Amino acid sequence: QVQLVESGGGLVQPGGSLRLSCAASGSLFSIYVMGWYRQAPGKQRELVARMYRGGTTNYADSVKGRFTISRDNAKNTVYLQMNSLKPEDTAVYYCKVDPTAIPNQEYWGQGTQVTVSA
Repeated sequence: QVQLVESGGGLVQPGGSLRLSCAASGSLFSIYVMGWYRQAPGKQRELVARMYRGGTTNYADSVKGRFTISRDNAKNTVYLQMNSLKPEDTAVYYCKVDPTAIPNQEYWGQGTQVTVSA
């Protein structure tokens, strides 16, 4: 059984920063891809950033240059450093882990709220 524990969300003013963390535990070895998605009210869940085992990253265009994803493979933990936050970044952020390249075997975190407001 795989469990994901997220932390780091909260309320921040526009232009501020937050760092999200997601620790995966369970029967995991050399996780294939770890990433972050977000869902704002009334909108579909969307990819924010993901990082593959070998280091390749993908970012949504809306966060490029502001957000940075990283991972600690020894700890099975993925981070999302969010800088220059904007009100439109407000959403519930979800961690997603694909242990292998086999599709439809992913795990999701419970979500953490990020609110950007003055």
